[in-house]
Amino acid sequence: MPADVPHLADIGRAAERIRGIATRTPIVDSPDLAEVAVSLKLETIQPTGSFKIRGAASRIRSLPESDRARGVVTASTGNHGRAVAHVARSLGIEATVCVSEGVPAGKVAALEALGCELVVDGASQSEALVNAHRLVSDRGMTLIHPFDDPDVIAGQGTIGIELLDQVPDVTTVLVPLSGGGLAAGVATAIKETDPTIRVIGISMQRSAVMAASLAAGEPVDMPERPTLADSLQGGIGLDNRYTFGIVQQHIDEVVLLDEREIWQAMLFALQHHRLVLEGGAAVGIGALLAGKVVPTGPTAVICTGSNVEPRHLAELADELSAAARRDNGPD
Repeated sequence: MPADVPHLADIGRAAERIRGIATRTPIVDSPDLAEVAVSLKLETIQPTGSFKIRGAASRIRSLPESDRARGVVTASTGNHGRAVAHVARSLGIEATVCVSEGVPAGKVAALEALGCELVVDGASQSEALVNAHRLVSDRGMTLIHPFDDPDVIAGQGTIGIELLDQVPDVTTVLVPLSGGGLAAGVATAIKETDPTIRVIGISMQRSAVMAASLAAGEPVDMPERPTLADSLQGGIGLDNRYTFGIVQQHIDEVVLLDEREIWQAMLFALQHHRLVLEGGAAVGIGALLAGKVVPTGPTAVICTGSNVEPRHLAELADELSAAARRDNGPD
């Protein structure tokens, strides 16, 4: 791997950079998920509704003033772009976000509300990333990569540092897996502290590019397919420099969920915790509910974001209301 691959000390420095922008998030117990203690780490309460603000703040705050003056650009499936736009605006930096035409309307609307320049073009995150690179060449902007960047990985890794402090006896950590920025950062923080802790990556069955790349032994590309876990969509880049190697080294297992299992996880979060989770954020819960992960000791689940599409939220509420009517109906 490259010499500048991030380590635990880099994650510690990132924790200082993001202070005042990202929030130290709480955990809640979820006793109905397994026979062992399960803790949910709620990245849902971050200012932009997802963990992505950590990596964005870590990278942008590391930029010299000359780079800040030329603005920043990124490609995103929604949450990373929102984080970049939020952090950039708070620091007085111009931001452009490139998204594909498949990004849900709710996430596009949230980006528009932040006042960034928005480029909607292409059939996938990979094509959106091509557009972002073009703006780097044309305007001299700085690319804030959604995952394959040492500062971004270190920023996401701050979740791991917090988690070890909050659940010191944890034996298993479940982390959503997509491009690998989150999984690489969290796994680095955990494995370099205690290599006996298991870190399991969870993704969807539909176009899980990192899982397919790990199986192939090298980065591969796949067409995107519609999924409830839309925030986990996108390629990892055939020229991936950091996340593939870190995930390959530190992730103990990868588990894939079907769409119904993801939906059941979203329902569980709303019903048992009044917690709104987008599909990609609920996959850890889904793995436990489906019995695809059977923990043997204290377990932590990273719940990455609350930016669920309004229509999905309405459908979840309708399903819970229907279940309540059945439960409270006449004998």
